[in-house]
Amino acid sequence: MTHKIAILGASGYTGAELVRLIAGHPNMEIVALAAERKAGQSMADVFPHLRHMDLPRLCRIDEIDFGSVDLCFCALPHKTSQEIIRDLPKTLKIVDLSADFRLRDPDAYETWYGNPHVALECQEEAVYGLTEFYREEICAARLVAGTGCNAATGQYALRPLIAAGVIGLDDIILDLKCGVSGAGRALKENLLHAELSEGTNAYAVGGTHRHLGEFDQEFSKLAGRPVRVQFTPHLIPVNRGILATTYVSGNAQDIHDTLTAAYADETFVEVLPFGQTPSTHHVRGSNFCHIGVTGDRIEGRAIVVAALDNLTKGSSGQALQNANLMLGEEEVTGLMMAPLFP
Repeated sequence: MTHKIAILGASGYTGAELVRLIAGHPNMEIVALAAERKAGQSMADVFPHLRHMDLPRLCRIDEIDFGSVDLCFCALPHKTSQEIIRDLPKTLKIVDLSADFRLRDPDAYETWYGNPHVALECQEEAVYGLTEFYREEICAARLVAGTGCNAATGQYALRPLIAAGVIGLDDIILDLKCGVSGAGRALKENLLHAELSEGTNAYAVGGTHRHLGEFDQEFSKLAGRPVRVQFTPHLIPVNRGILATTYVSGNAQDIHDTLTAAYADETFVEVLPFGQTPSTHHVRGSNFCHIGVTGDRIEGRAIVVAALDNLTKGSSGQALQNANLMLGEEEVTGLMMAPLFP
């Protein structure tokens, strides 16, 4: 069976990544690509690397016949996404890549994103899209909320450890480095080559990054009590990739054993041998997440390092993984490409 697919926000990085991934999917056909400001253009005009593909021209959202669409990927900015999804057919399956449906508490959404939620009915049915931990709910969902890329990386490193009680919950430090594509495709002065290259910087310092809302929600739910991690992201002058270095209290070998057992049957999460740590090079362009564990010279402390591609496993690859489940496809279909190296 061929599933008819629409992508809203197709002119952004995650939209282009979705097109690239779906090109290798045997049972999906892209029938609509929406990009309001670039409507009327061909995808080859916007992304020349996709010129070999036979794709529909970019259009406005109101030009799409959603009655002929099986599943819609929504790769629009937060706030815009909820306004659009609210008015889509209630029978349409949707994977949203924005932040609009990640936080279950509307008050928390308003706190972190600065505007009230306008699609509360949709919010109530949304399933959090971290596939390995919400697989059963995703299979039955109509609306899946993709995670933040930083939030996904930190959760892969920490969720099994919090659930198993093998680390302290009050002294978790998460130091994360993210490639520039995580900031999106919009023109921004600080992302110009001359402004960004040959340097790196911390941002959202002191607990202001919006993905902390996801950490608070998910880690507290696991622990059964409030858990607040100390989190600082850094922008690094690379196109793709996230490297999260997490400092925790606990026995390093127990931590490694817990992660190994938790991900033993997971195709896309690889726990490295004890003492080895991953590189963003090793997951670039793939749907894989690599995790490493090592002890620290300070007794009772350990370091957990996770690496993934923010555009693939952190966003569009995760979205396709979830869409496969929602459409009854094998979860890994279209996602087994090897990482790009060098």
